[in-house]
Amino acid sequence: RRSSTQLSLLRSGAMSRVLLLLAVVALASAIPAVRREETGRQALKDANAYFAEEDTKTDIRELEDYQQAHSDQMARDGLPCDTDPVLKLQCASVSRAARSHGRKFKTADEKSSSQLFDEPYRPEDSRHFDVASSSTFIPQASQTFDLNYADGSHLRGFSGVDQVYMGDYKATSPFGVITDCNSPDFNGVDGILGFGLPKPGSDLPTPVLFAMTDAENKDTNAADLRRKFSFFSTDDAAEVQLGGYDPQTAAGTMWYTPALATDDFIVGATSLKFGDSKQTAVELLQFKSTAQKNYGAPSIMDSGTSCLVIPADNMQGQLANIPWDDFAKHWKKGRSFWLEVGQKTWEIPFSSWYLAETDQTCVQPSPAGMQGLLVGDVFFREYIVEFDMTGHRPIIGIAPLNKHYNLVNQNVLASFEINKAPKSKLTLLRGSEVMYPAEHSEVLTQVDRIPIVNKKGTQYFMDVGIGTPRQPFTVIFDTGSTVFGVFTKKHSMPSHIKNQLPSYYFSENLHGLEQVNVQVQAMPLSEVLLQYPSSSLIGVLAVVNVALIGAVLLIVKSRRTPRARGSDMDVRSYGTI
Repeated sequence: RRSSTQLSLLRSGAMSRVLLLLAVVALASAIPAVRREETGRQALKDANAYFAEEDTKTDIRELEDYQQAHSDQMARDGLPCDTDPVLKLQCASVSRAARSHGRKFKTADEKSSSQLFDEPYRPEDSRHFDVASSSTFIPQASQTFDLNYADGSHLRGFSGVDQVYMGDYKATSPFGVITDCNSPDFNGVDGILGFGLPKPGSDLPTPVLFAMTDAENKDTNAADLRRKFSFFSTDDAAEVQLGGYDPQTAAGTMWYTPALATDDFIVGATSLKFGDSKQTAVELLQFKSTAQKNYGAPSIMDSGTSCLVIPADNMQGQLANIPWDDFAKHWKKGRSFWLEVGQKTWEIPFSSWYLAETDQTCVQPSPAGMQGLLVGDVFFREYIVEFDMTGHRPIIGIAPLNKHYNLVNQNVLASFEINKAPKSKLTLLRGSEVMYPAEHSEVLTQVDRIPIVNKKGTQYFMDVGIGTPRQPFTVIFDTGSTVFGVFTKKHSMPSHIKNQLPSYYFSENLHGLEQVNVQVQAMPLSEVLLQYPSSSLIGVLAVVNVALIGAVLLIVKSRRTPRARGSDMDVRSYGTI
């Protein structure tokens, strides 16, 4: 039995515990409601952070799975076009073709093919840079160039440095001063503006967009401009956007993939189908090996090529078929192409590759030796393409074009919250063919929208200025070239510049030389259906093409005088357009 004293202590202890519990309840009820709300917000933040972390883990797991499935590609530190022996040759072939392939596409209603190349270059139709009138012009006459192209075109001149105006930006920049030309393709225009990537070890002047955005260039107002641009076209106009792209121009998400090369806008086409629907279309790129299909056929995004140029052979055994032959065999009105890049499929509809007014197809067989595709203006009429050169590795972005977008008719500089390329993900891929959607950015980015003149969907012209005071010029816009040059009147130059140039610059005129043409033009429907070339015919044409190119070089070489050959001035290669 417990004593009365023990019972009393037990009762008092129980009472104490009850009172303590009541005190705790009272204290809890006295906490302000705002504290409970704050606790709820913190819980929500914790939950969001948790799910964001899970999403990141999922992305990483997906990348790890991809890496495991493509370990042969992911092990490479360099880009495929730089390191893979087979792809290196293929990329070089499409790069060379983009620069030596016929740059312009002539439609039947402009001129017949015989009239086209019998017509001489008319220098009086072009505006010429007056070197003596610019107080800021610096000649570099020791850096001369002689350019010969597969279509017989020949440009000659030297380098110079001056103030260059493009859109709302200006900078001191190098450029080519063209003293001679023999190509009628330049009739009515004043030069060429290349937006391509610089080549390692090249003697070419720094491309103008790189010069303008160079942090070490003290004479530029574009130092903060992001080194990227976007381009698209309609049937009668076009637009280039410096610094990024206006979100209003895109009708959907911008998808990004790393280029396969550091010095060219090359992507891998893993599939090219042609037919009435994607499901029933015929595959034109029938790769023999899985390894080749992983990268795809090297394909250059090139505004200087008007059409879609597809392989006319089996790419030295890489394909089990000849794409051009299969296309011609299955040709039919209303059919589309489906181009797969980075596991995303992009349709090129019939309306983009077929020219109804002239009854012509803007699809061409590749020149001999080219092992890939040239993706020309037929693509830019359906999609806005962004060329991002802000890092060591170029990045290509593609988005459906907003067909209701109103193109500018004068330079317009504005700031936008631009979606950006997910570079962290793209870096992990190391050039493998996958596309990722853009990531949203709240940082305002300046974009300069510049109008481009579109000549029947086949040539693009852009206005620039050079010199002090500013001299205006209209030049050919070309994403596949790094050359920026305008014409000048060589006999009107100051004597101190003329005396530094080789003597044959003045003893002969290129526009008086014969231009031998390796003809590239649109193919009428009747020829596509009835006379598409077989592989054997293509082999014969390849031999003839090489012979004609050699004839051009021999003609030009034979016209030079002995004194020019013995000149003390070194004639350096200036590259190709």
